[in-house]
Amino acid sequence: MSKPLAPLACLAVVAALTSCSAEDEASGNGLTVTANSTDRVPMDEVVSAFQEANPDVEVTVTYADTDQLQSTLRTQLSSGTGPDVFTVWPGNGNPAALELLAPSGYLADLGDAAFASEIPEGDRPVTEYEGITHVVPVTYSGIGVIYSQEALDGLGAEPPTTWSELIDLCGTARDEDMSLLALGNQTPWVTQLVTYALAATTVYNDSPDFDERMASGDATFADSEWRTAMEKYLEMDEEGCFNDDPLGTSYEASVASVVQGRSVGLVQVATTLSQVRTEMGDAELGMFALPATDDAEETLMPGSISAAYGVNAESQNPDAAMAFVDFLGSAEGQDIYATEGGTLTALPDEEREADPALSTLTEFQSGGRTVPFMDQRWPNPRVQQTHFTVIQQLFAGDITVEDALAEMDDSYQDS
Repeated sequence: MSKPLAPLACLAVVAALTSCSAEDEASGNGLTVTANSTDRVPMDEVVSAFQEANPDVEVTVTYADTDQLQSTLRTQLSSGTGPDVFTVWPGNGNPAALELLAPSGYLADLGDAAFASEIPEGDRPVTEYEGITHVVPVTYSGIGVIYSQEALDGLGAEPPTTWSELIDLCGTARDEDMSLLALGNQTPWVTQLVTYALAATTVYNDSPDFDERMASGDATFADSEWRTAMEKYLEMDEEGCFNDDPLGTSYEASVASVVQGRSVGLVQVATTLSQVRTEMGDAELGMFALPATDDAEETLMPGSISAAYGVNAESQNPDAAMAFVDFLGSAEGQDIYATEGGTLTALPDEEREADPALSTLTEFQSGGRTVPFMDQRWPNPRVQQTHFTVIQQLFAGDITVEDALAEMDDSYQDS
């Protein structure tokens, strides 16, 4: 862990989009951080701990949802109004991803930071640009079904391990006037999660080199098992696995559906565990891999670096910014973030005990049964945006699976 900065002043954590006051900016002691709203709980705790070690640094945290953050960050950086430290998506795939920001010179070189040498070899491709570390990876997350154990027990059921068991359990939940899974497809970024969870198995179980074949032009979405994943996504809707009107349901409403007992669970990234747990109190939660076939041994989970942060190359307070990312990369910072976020640390820590709710993700990770989040390997952010759009169109009945995949192929090839 880096040495604390010389003592300074107070801590300011705010939920809305704000900026430091003129007095703060003039003092040079203000540190501005922008984070995803889904990471509010762990970031608040990390800032509190950083503040304790660096009492003279005034930290202002801005939280924004995924869509807002991705659409505004690049504009802020290009206009010189960007934060000192900010969420950066590993790899590629959206406007706020490493491989979109680093080539434009927006990210500071973090190659000399202590944490850089601790990044696992398999994660370096999504944390480095031209062989140099440009982000600090903070958590390792997965996509699966986060569920209430009480609700599942109420159905007299166990987590399904096969596709047939999943569909049967959807019917059981409907018989009890519940949905098995809450789905908030009104929120664009949510649309991708079920597809990813299914494609992990349908695509990568038989074709672990699918991303490389896509990049070389030897594979397409349309002529792959992505078709099966999308068809199964729609079948789940037809079988009543989801709440009524997913297109009219937001992410927040989907979480509320689980908290209020109207749904057993929801397909989400592991970091959502912290929000569900915060709102449900002491309720026991779990997570299981979404099956896509009737062979449980074939099931894979999307798993990859989740939360990651970069430093503005034009930061007005580079020393404080580097100290903050050093803290995020320290054993203490990683443990706080992962514990409060309900996920795993990005940097290896054999002594740390993980949240019991993440036992399935831990088993899949250690067993080599995870695949990277799909968009991290896509060549441009248009593919992900197209994916968001076509899923909403599929649920509205305005497009076919064939057309949806063709549009994704067009976006992929438009590099």
